[in-house]
Amino acid sequence: MSVSKEIKYFLLNHFLTLVVFCLLSLYTKTLKVQFENAEKVRKHLENDGRIIIASWHQRFFGGFFLPQIFKWSPCIMISQSRDGDFIAKVVRHIGWIPIRGSSSRGGKHALRAMIQGVTEHRIGGHIVDGPTGPPRIIKAGLISLAGNANALICPGIVSYEKFWTAKSWDHFMIPKPFSRVLFHFGSMYSVPQTINDDQFESIRKQIEDDMIDNYAAADTFWNK
Repeated sequence: MSVSKEIKYFLLNHFLTLVVFCLLSLYTKTLKVQFENAEKVRKHLENDGRIIIASWHQRFFGGFFLPQIFKWSPCIMISQSRDGDFIAKVVRHIGWIPIRGSSSRGGKHALRAMIQGVTEHRIGGHIVDGPTGPPRIIKAGLISLAGNANALICPGIVSYEKFWTAKSWDHFMIPKPFSRVLFHFGSMYSVPQTINDDQFESIRKQIEDDMIDNYAAADTFWNK
């Protein structure tokens, strides 16, 4: 690796993570966030339940608010890449517990670590179509994680009143300053610890269809 890249990663990991966190904190204070159905998630956690908040990669900016609303430290899987080193440190400042790995790199180890993390901390976030898509297709890891951690799955539906869209595979959305954000918690799904392939696919498809419908419905919220 070139000296310039080494310097870049050194600066990112030792100096800029706190700066980025502070800038994000100031930025998000301009947003007006509305939560729907958060109480059912809070009650489930208070009753010693476990839960996984599922999100599209396109909307995971909304995850900034999750540790704040529940006052818990949810775990989340972060890529083992060097860019992931930087992201992991930023999300730790926000209140998340980073678990290193992805479906394409260190996947089995990361899944085991996520199972342990959700079991211990009782709440986790999972970007169900990451890290490279295809978009809005739930990968198998969500169902395996929930079944093995004995956790419910709850879609975290995030919609922005006004936003910018990146030219990325998922058309990643960033809410514009001083706009409104809706964070809606959807239906909860349980996954049996013993499950055959047909049941596995049925649950996966049911949650996927539900998330597609609920994201579409949430995006009409601003037309009211």
